[in-house]
Amino acid sequence: MARGRAVLGLVAGGMLILSSAAHSLLGWPALRGQLAAVPVPADLLLGLQIGWQFGGVAMLAFGIVVVALFAKRFRGEDASTGPAAVVAVAYLAFGCWALVASRFEPFLLVFIVPGILLALAVSSRAPARS
Repeated sequence: MARGRAVLGLVAGGMLILSSAAHSLLGWPALRGQLAAVPVPADLLLGLQIGWQFGGVAMLAFGIVVVALFAKRFRGEDASTGPAAVVAVAYLAFGCWALVASRFEPFLLVFIVPGILLALAVSSRAPARS
């Protein structure tokens, strides 16, 4: 069972990494294109880009931390799941808020699904041995 949670954590971490790439490489150009269609001041556009790209970098960093942590647990090493639990709570809290704020836009499950997978992966304090 502990090995299964490690695999779940690896899958969730992979989802975070992939979604960070999609966020930065696909999401920003699409948003920039929509903003170009309306008169947006250059400094506002730059500020939005900086924040958007930071979000992508943060998602990548979260994913790398989660994958590194669960790779250790998959190998049977003892590793704290605390950092992954923080990421799970952050993704779940943000995802739930965004889902409600957007009047239940299904796309925002992109935050809730990895949050749930991580929450399941960290649900036991038992080490990953077995």
